[in-house]
Amino acid sequence: MKPIFVKNHHVNRFSKRPDRVRPTQNSPRKVVLFNKPFDVLPQFTDEAGRATLKDYISLTDIYAAGRLDRDSEGLLVLTNDGKLQAALTQPGKRTGKVYYVQVEGAPDAVAVNALRTGVELKDGKTLAAGVEVVDEPQWLWPRNPPIRDRKAIPTAWLKMTLYEGRNRQVRRMTAHVGFPTLRLIRFSMGEYSLGDLQPGQWKEISDV
Repeated sequence: MKPIFVKNHHVNRFSKRPDRVRPTQNSPRKVVLFNKPFDVLPQFTDEAGRATLKDYISLTDIYAAGRLDRDSEGLLVLTNDGKLQAALTQPGKRTGKVYYVQVEGAPDAVAVNALRTGVELKDGKTLAAGVEVVDEPQWLWPRNPPIRDRKAIPTAWLKMTLYEGRNRQVRRMTAHVGFPTLRLIRFSMGEYSLGDLQPGQWKEISDV
């Protein structure tokens, strides 16, 4: 299946919960990898007429495995396989999810270590995570619109591997240690990764 390109749309800031996988009977397994652009909701329908997955993906009867908020970018795995969705999203499975995160400021060793060992959020302490300071990824595309530019304040990139999926977890974690997230890209979930998909592109995986 060739990737499909669709022009981005402007949407408001709010979204509801994404569609859930519904049971399918006698249907072939479908797994789709999608590079979700900024400002797109991680669901196929929206009563307010905002940009959704339907504007990009022509397949039907597939649903997002986990959410990726409107203001985040990158890998979204869609499937009609409830077992796969559970494997990717249930906390007990501890499936690794890799994010590249641009933050405001320059995190020091204390902040990085706190993120690694776990920080205390309102819904409890986060699990231990993989966190390292990295250069801006060479494969990264420009965001539209760009992040806010504050020339007096530097920015830095973190590579974070999480093993749980709380609501807006990465953003809350970096804010907790004093370095707000400016841009968030999910690169991989378990064995699935963006590869060379550009924003708005998707591909169906057949060898699963």
